[in-house]
Amino acid sequence: MDTADRLDALDYHELTKHSVASVSSNRHFLDWDTQPLPFKLYPHLKPIPLPRDFSRQQPSATIDRLTLARLLHFTGGIMRKKTLADGSEYYFRAAACTGALYHIDLYVVCGDVVDLPAGVYHFGPHDFSLRRLRHGDHRRTVVDAGGDHPALASAPVILVCTSTFWRNAWKYQARTYRHCFWDNGTMLANLLEVAATAQVPAEIVLGFADTRVNELLALDTDREVALSLVALGDRAVAAIDTPRPSNEQSDVQQPHNDNFRGEIDYPAIRAAHAGSSFESGEEARRWRTQTFKRVVPEPTGKLIPLSPPGGPVSARMEEVIARRGSARYFLQQPIEYEALAHLLRSALPVPAADWLPREEADTGESSLNDIYLIVNAVDGLAPGAYVCRRDLQALELLKAGDFRRQAGHLDLGQELAADASVNFYCLSDLVLVDSHLGNRGYRAAALEAAIVGGRIYLAAYALGLGATGLTFFDDDVTQFFSPHAAGKEVMFLTAVGRTGSSRRKASR
Repeated sequence: MDTADRLDALDYHELTKHSVASVSSNRHFLDWDTQPLPFKLYPHLKPIPLPRDFSRQQPSATIDRLTLARLLHFTGGIMRKKTLADGSEYYFRAAACTGALYHIDLYVVCGDVVDLPAGVYHFGPHDFSLRRLRHGDHRRTVVDAGGDHPALASAPVILVCTSTFWRNAWKYQARTYRHCFWDNGTMLANLLEVAATAQVPAEIVLGFADTRVNELLALDTDREVALSLVALGDRAVAAIDTPRPSNEQSDVQQPHNDNFRGEIDYPAIRAAHAGSSFESGEEARRWRTQTFKRVVPEPTGKLIPLSPPGGPVSARMEEVIARRGSARYFLQQPIEYEALAHLLRSALPVPAADWLPREEADTGESSLNDIYLIVNAVDGLAPGAYVCRRDLQALELLKAGDFRRQAGHLDLGQELAADASVNFYCLSDLVLVDSHLGNRGYRAAALEAAIVGGRIYLAAYALGLGATGLTFFDDDVTQFFSPHAAGKEVMFLTAVGRTGSSRRKASR
């Protein structure tokens, strides 16, 4: 795909759409000899093991090494592993990831915390350790890059999420840039839930000067880039130490590079990222002053109020994450309407993020995505197509009918969406988003949609259901939900249902 050095987000989205014609004509195949490693490795750096005995830890807003270990484990850690017939090992990670390729890495930038000196660290899930890339307190570099965002300025710990493109593009080609935010978002859904349980304040910051953060981590930006920041910790007691930043990459040990055997370059990925990058913290600060607000239309279809919240789900979030997977099949059996309402209520709260004013959380005016549903089998709710009315805490019926066949077509002809009880689609008016938030708004819309999808994942497994993320025929989804969805783009799809014994398989 030929492209300029910088690509508008809307153009990138259009270029990477799936259609029946594009999928059937794609001759891409998986070269198993060049499959990237599932981890980023720094073999020359000494590992700093993280404690694993955090199951009995008491909630505390103060971050120490044990609290950090807990957050990292349930965000990007390994929950269990399976030895395959050929002797290789398959890892089950904390959050869902497209193709189970795990291209998102986590870095820690912190001041002195209990049992961990100030530094810049890389988190290695393979041995549950940190490796120090830089000594000293470099938070000021991140704060400056973030335009003095108040959450960053007072956080004792800042988490940086990155993507190594080839680790996903090996399978998904240029569409990988979408997956950067899909897979980052499902991880952040985990992080926000676990941080809330641990009583650790957490706020996502998407507006930052890209080059400054990438340089701090010494990233090869043709291959790996920073995607998002998360400010962690008690802002009442945190403080920025005297900054000692260094932007020299030469003093950071470089990682093992076996991830790039047989690498194929997809320029559209880098160009889309460049087109939505900020050059300075001031640019990031100005971006945050832009507000996204839309007119929420009056309902035209029948309204079905969401049932009131029931009692708290008994499962602990850590236990839910530990057993979470991605369903490979669904039984064509119904779920209760109360379960559907719980899934939506879990997905709707606006996360603490710099593109979402929380004071408008209940109105739907500031959310970049709408949740559309294909209901196949829910007790007490007629099958059909619906949109969730955040402002009214209700479902609006768009059209009634049995749409299992259409649902199966929309997810690239797989059986999963046809067999699922409910399919949840996040759709965004990207033209409107772009008019308010520019190219950076594309990152926000994709990340927000993935957080919604990640929350649905967790809520489903907490209820004893199964869930999985699926890809889709872009324009066919919009057409199916039109005229209500006219002009919107599908950003994420999560299927939920009951699981049981089956030989059916599918891939995200």
